Amino acid sequence: MPKKGLERFYMYIPEHFTMKEATAAYDVIQENSFATLFSIHNGVPFATHLPLTLNKEKTCLYGHFARPNPQWKDIQNQTVLAVFHGPHCYISPSWYETNKAVPTWNYVAVHVYGEVELIEDEHELMSSLNDMVLKYEAPDSSYRLQDVDAAFLAGMNKGVQGFKIKINRIEGKAKVSQNHSLHRQELVIKQLEQISLTNEQQMASLMKANLNNKG
Repeated sequence: MPKKGLERFYMYIPEHFTMKEATAAYDVIQENSFATLFSIHNGVPFATHLPLTLNKEKTCLYGHFARPNPQWKDIQNQTVLAVFHGPHCYISPSWYETNKAVPTWNYVAVHVYGEVELIEDEHELMSSLNDMVLKYEAPDSSYRLQDVDAAFLAGMNKGVQGFKIKINRIEGKAKVSQNHSLHRQELVIKQLEQISLTNEQQMASLMKANLNNKG
C-alpha cells in the first residue's frame, strides 16, 4: 500500500487505460529510462531530466545528480515522483469513419513514487554507474568503465551525487484508443503505420498488440 500523503501525486487514469500488468510498467521503465524526477526544493516543485536504472530486484531506481544541481541537497528521505514517457502521438479525427469526432493524443507513461536515499558508499556508486554504462553502451562497444584511468574517474565522481529511490508505488497508463470501437482502432493503426516516425510506428505496434491480447 502507498504511504500516507502520497495521494497528492497520483496520476489520473481511467480504468480502461490502466496498465494492469507490472511487467508492462517495468518494460516502459527499461526501454524509456531517461526520466523526469520531481521533488520539492526550497518549498517549490523542482525537476531534473536524467537517466534512471532499475535494479534486478525491481525495488530501487538508481541515478546521479551533477553536484552543482541543488535538487539533491534537500532530497534525502523525500517522497519523489519519477516520470517515464513511452511512445506518444497525435490521433487525427480524419482517420475515423465519422465526422463526429475530435482530435486526441495516444501515449504511454509510468509514474514511480518512492523515498530517496543519497549514496555515500563509493562501491555502491561505482556499481550503479557501471550498470548504467553497460545498459547504454552497445554490446560490442570497447568502452568499459573499469578501464578508465582510476585517478581521472575518482575526480569525475567528485562532481556527482549518487542516489537511489526505494520504490513504494508504480502507476502505468497506456492510452491506445481502447475507448474506441475495434473498427476505429484498426483504422488508426492503418494510418499510423503509414507514418515513418518512431513514435507513430511504436504506437501502431502497441495498439496491434493490445488488440491481439484481447483476441
